[in-house]
Amino acid sequence: MARYSIFALARNALRRHRDWPLAWRSPEPKAAYDAIIVGGGGHGLATAYYLAKRHGITNVAVLEKGWIGGGNTGRNTTIVRSNYLHDESAGIYDHALKLWEGLSQELNFNVMFSARGVINLAHDEHEARELRRRVFANQLAGVDAEWLTPLQLKEFCPILNVDPGMRYPVLGGALQRRAGTARHDAVAWGYARGADGRGVDIIQNCEVTGFDIRDGQVRGVRTTRGEIAAPKVGVVAAGHSSVLAEMAGLRLPIQSHPLQALVSEPVKPVMPTVVMSNAVHAYMSQSDKGELVIGAGIDSYNSYAQRGSLPVIEETIQAVVELFPITSRLKMMRQWAGIVDVCPDASPIIGLTPVEGLYFNCGWGTGGFKATPGSGHVFAHTIARDEPHAINAPFTLDRFHSGTLVAEHGAAAVAH
Repeated sequence: MARYSIFALARNALRRHRDWPLAWRSPEPKAAYDAIIVGGGGHGLATAYYLAKRHGITNVAVLEKGWIGGGNTGRNTTIVRSNYLHDESAGIYDHALKLWEGLSQELNFNVMFSARGVINLAHDEHEARELRRRVFANQLAGVDAEWLTPLQLKEFCPILNVDPGMRYPVLGGALQRRAGTARHDAVAWGYARGADGRGVDIIQNCEVTGFDIRDGQVRGVRTTRGEIAAPKVGVVAAGHSSVLAEMAGLRLPIQSHPLQALVSEPVKPVMPTVVMSNAVHAYMSQSDKGELVIGAGIDSYNSYAQRGSLPVIEETIQAVVELFPITSRLKMMRQWAGIVDVCPDASPIIGLTPVEGLYFNCGWGTGGFKATPGSGHVFAHTIARDEPHAINAPFTLDRFHSGTLVAEHGAAAVAH
């Protein structure tokens, strides 16, 4: 079987893949759909997939202004975890993590989920107390979490510097063993193929320029490829959510910031897990290609530019070299930034809006990728039934009126 696969790949390579079937169609937009999803990233494609599979709504269009997965889905560091402080947050992220654990089988597409563990470091007594508090809260909520001493951390990740003479000495860390990483583009492709196979139209290069709203109800959208009617429109546009909300006459409590990352030249396996540090605003993992994937905190200014500023990268590299001294002579290959939309309480918005039939899924800040399957699952429920799923009920817009915020700044602080 393996030999046949090798010969098949070689034969198709020589033929330049001319006869390979497309993973999904590229249809022209129809005049009307039962539902439209604005945004062809992981969350939007997952929403369309679950609308079709779980709710039987297959006359759906996913509208993407560029190419699918070309926004934040392809511009992140692929970390997956659920060790958030509050029960509401742990609930939605652990719902996502459970879906991650079976997602390759669900989609029949290898999303390369790797449960290699995620470590959050503590560098002072206050941070150690806060991380222990999160460990205990996770354990009470049924989410796996444990506390490791510096020596245990060194055993788990040998390249980590635990010298007590460091500028920010490591006093311990919280470990979630079920957490890890996944392949970002594979997630988008898997959900795209799965949604397309159930009749969903995935329409790329189709930018939404406005909404058709009459008598307080959405009737469809205006796009660069014409008007498209639908009684239900779900918007999942990450950093540009506030721009689209303004088109609909809404003002959302979110701000957009660049979030930077970079990768090193590839090296042999040296990093068996993911290590994050809130205090020094840096985290690192190793990709399957051998690159060290490094992330920073958000740039403090508001921007829609996918680049970011040099000082943030410089500070991140300084922190990474102190935490992992063996990286000091590595060359950096490339740098990029995504656009993250952040709510005042560092938690997302998933639910209905004052416009009937219009739904928004946004404000994930730096935690969007890890939530992908869970977000799509509950957002599909919200659109199909016109009411929140129990898991996303705490994350509706109403909380900003009632004051029942879900403050997750500590658990989401560094970027992931």
